[in-house]
Amino acid sequence: MTTPPRKRANSNLRTNAKQLRRDATYPEQALWYALRSKQLRGLKFRRQHPIDCYVVDFFCGEGGLVVEVDGESHEGQQVADAERQKRLEELGFVVLRVTNDEVLENLDGVLEAILKAAIAGGANPLP
Repeated sequence: MTTPPRKRANSNLRTNAKQLRRDATYPEQALWYALRSKQLRGLKFRRQHPIDCYVVDFFCGEGGLVVEVDGESHEGQQVADAERQKRLEELGFVVLRVTNDEVLENLDGVLEAILKAAIAGGANPLP
């Protein structure tokens, strides 16, 4: 799979992404520490990365993979998340959703799922 072409995000979206990086939840921080600096088999991840009109939690360009960490949400949020996921998939991205509890209770399992999704999206991780 080829990663969809990049388009520079508008300045409001970039500002929002910076704020989200500063205000990361504990599960997002825990996952970031496991993904940063190409620690997951050499794959490069970005956190709070603007795509289209959204800021996604984590993005691996090589695999066209978006990873979203979901906390507790209400019905309205679930509808918005479904619309967001549909749009990202229409743009050609693979979207993997994990919960806060999964990150905190089974980080190794989450990392394995992320690796599998990145490979399915066309990434070539280091052995």
